[in-house]
Amino acid sequence: MKNIVLGMMLLFVAISTQAQEKKNKNAKYEFEVSGNCEQCQKRIQKAALSVSGVKSAEWHIDDHMLHLIINEEKCTVLDVKKAVAKAGHDTDEVKATVDVYDKLPGCCQYDRK
Repeated sequence: MKNIVLGMMLLFVAISTQAQEKKNKNAKYEFEVSGNCEQCQKRIQKAALSVSGVKSAEWHIDDHMLHLIINEEKCTVLDVKKAVAKAGHDTDEVKATVDVYDKLPGCCQYDRK
């Protein structure tokens, strides 16, 4: 009887381990971040890189896209979006608070949607 219970427990552990989604250590993502200038670029990239697990963050002024490489075992894209919004820049999912946005330099205050 003990062997049957032990066998069932091992089978359960083996199945549950396989069912877990494998996290990518070099996942690539991109999403839009509002901003205007090189000062915004530095602020956005610094905010993204402050999140543990972000390996690369590059924001392009011309298309307003933030290109990321992250370790999904350490962070999520939502974590990065929250950090960028906390720095004053809106993303598709997370918006900066009015107080933080108002503290941005005049050249960095983009048209909010």
